[in-house]
Amino acid sequence: MKIQQTLQKSLEDWNRISGLDFCILDENNQIYITTCDKKLPSVEKLTQFREDAALCVSNRSCSLYKLDNGSGDMLLIVWGSGDSASTIGELAVCQIESLLSAYAEKTDKNSFMQNLLLDRYSQVEAFNKAAKLHISPSVRRAVFLVETKQHKDESALATIVVRELQNTESYEELDGIACMLVDMLNTEAMTSAWVSYSNVADDIMELSDAYKEARTALEVGKIFYAEKNVFGYNQLGIGRLIYQLPTQVCEMFVNEIFGDESLESIDDETLNIIRTFFENNLNLSETSRQLYVHRNTLVYRFEKLQKRFGLDVRTFEDALAFKLAMMVSDYITYSRNHGK
Repeated sequence: MKIQQTLQKSLEDWNRISGLDFCILDENNQIYITTCDKKLPSVEKLTQFREDAALCVSNRSCSLYKLDNGSGDMLLIVWGSGDSASTIGELAVCQIESLLSAYAEKTDKNSFMQNLLLDRYSQVEAFNKAAKLHISPSVRRAVFLVETKQHKDESALATIVVRELQNTESYEELDGIACMLVDMLNTEAMTSAWVSYSNVADDIMELSDAYKEARTALEVGKIFYAEKNVFGYNQLGIGRLIYQLPTQVCEMFVNEIFGDESLESIDDETLNIIRTFFENNLNLSETSRQLYVHRNTLVYRFEKLQKRFGLDVRTFEDALAFKLAMMVSDYITYSRNHGK
């Protein structure tokens, strides 16, 4: 909830309890929030009060209070008179200042973390700012990156989560947290998402590297492991190696496997059979059972593929070469589409 909404609710609660009306003015004497449409004091009176050393002035109809929100530019108006009105006004000032202070600290912490992830601080600056914001510099943390799956005409929404970890939490727990985030978005927000996470950072100066790791994990995961929703930087496997290769080297390898053709020249049904076959560790019987396809039909398909590309995917070495060629082709396509 934004600070303006929080303050509005608080003043409405005070209004309901006390029967008094409240209004907060910004530095330009414009209404920030209010519980009524009563006439404001004149600009001259407001200016005079701002220039005076007093923190509060009252008359028969209302009281003015200065709010200490860091800059001292906001004012509170309370309509009413008597001791009870004065007491309620002072209590309202305390609550408003506490809310403003908490919001400012939260905003400062968010800004600090953002700049920290973008590697904009020296070590001395980072540790000094962390001390001022009461942030421990040496706690174990991990960076999670959440990206919602959008349609082609929509922009993806990305969220960064920096989570403090207990000493006993391992990468298995990080994977569980990522899966929980995916499930929560799916059930509560009805939104599909990818979640990636970094290696563990032992102090705040490692968080910028952790953020890069989470970004890399998300990108590599979407390219090579699109059937999954969770990608750990420590679990990227061979996709990480391919991602680091120059596109020119990748194209040379694909040409060696497919020659003048390409992965796109293979029909979707055959590709699905190949992927299922790989997922089942080259087990013909299990692949046949899962796809409801006769074993002899699979053998016929693979023999046609062998005649076309010279690779028998029923053997480990040729299956490995074909699997790598498929992954490299996906990477080349991604690189072309994203100008990598």
